[in-house]
Amino acid sequence: MFNAATFAKMKRGSIFINCARGGIVVQDDLTAALKSGHIRRAGVDVTSPEPLPADHPWFSEDMRDKIVVLPHIGSATYPTRNLMCSIAVDNALAGLSDLPLRHSVC
Repeated sequence: MFNAATFAKMKRGSIFINCARGGIVVQDDLTAALKSGHIRRAGVDVTSPEPLPADHPWFSEDMRDKIVVLPHIGSATYPTRNLMCSIAVDNALAGLSDLPLRHSVC
């Protein structure tokens, strides 16, 4: 969804934030947009792959002031993690009881 063509349509100097999925961003294109200055700054909570290798361009000296890469912590709140646990338990109990899963992704 977010590639060189998409970044080119954005206002010069925009700030790009991705907390959805790493795969929706062509990371090389974001790198190029940051290096050219078309995208001023970026913040990403998800990457592809996770975690990124230590030698990834986003961790280079020239990118330190341009991008913040978080270790996929967007859902790391007590309420969210408790709900995630409840969903997993609900599905496990339903599956063991041969009932339809209440929470499924198809």
